[in-house]
Amino acid sequence: MAEVGFWLAAVTAAILVGMGKGGVPVVATLAVPLMALVMSPVLAAGLLLPVYVVSDAFGLYAYRHAYDRRVLAILLPGAVAGIGLGWATATVVPEAAVTLLVGIIGLAFAASLILRKPVVAVAKRAEVAPGLFWGAVTGFTSFVSHAGASPYQVYTLPLGMTKLVFAGTSTIAFAVINIVKLVPYYQLGQLNPANLKLAAILSVPAALAVFAGVRLVNWLPEKLFFRLVTWALLLISVKLVWDGVRGLL
Repeated sequence: MAEVGFWLAAVTAAILVGMGKGGVPVVATLAVPLMALVMSPVLAAGLLLPVYVVSDAFGLYAYRHAYDRRVLAILLPGAVAGIGLGWATATVVPEAAVTLLVGIIGLAFAASLILRKPVVAVAKRAEVAPGLFWGAVTGFTSFVSHAGASPYQVYTLPLGMTKLVFAGTSTIAFAVINIVKLVPYYQLGQLNPANLKLAAILSVPAALAVFAGVRLVNWLPEKLFFRLVTWALLLISVKLVWDGVRGLL
């Protein structure tokens, strides 16, 4: 029964990763917490990273014509720096503290969107300094716990991108982030032959789920899409706050 439970959790997590890479709001963030029900969160993060990378390849193909060059050019240098910081402090900074901080930021931002202004903001130019900062936070938190969606959305949601450009920019940004993460994850021993074998199996449902996600994004009305993004950010942030507090206690 334990093995059945593991495979149910693993396949579901892979499908969530693939749907997320297809542009469905924030569902990929649920993958590690789901896997943490049947294995160590650290091992779960290492197991799922190759699944993320394979799914990214299909997501890149699906959104190859829909992305914002300026946003990527600003965010990605900061994200790479954030990954480097996460690698350098991997044995020093408690994962629970980072999880709690990310949850608080996401919770505050999602609440402000829901309570104070429309979900889809008026389009505005992406600024460099905030983008580098939130890119670094995204890279750092993605390295520590695959929880980069919340700080990423704090920067990108107010830019007023269309849903396809938003989904494509997100897919490309996290594809680059995940490829960069392969090096430190390997150096830290989280990518081993057993994990890679399991990841190869899980990549099949993940890849299929990418295209299901793309179809769902195309079908969703734009206002509903961004409403789902905002509420998903809120719910995920509540979960991160809970996990962070529980981990620190």
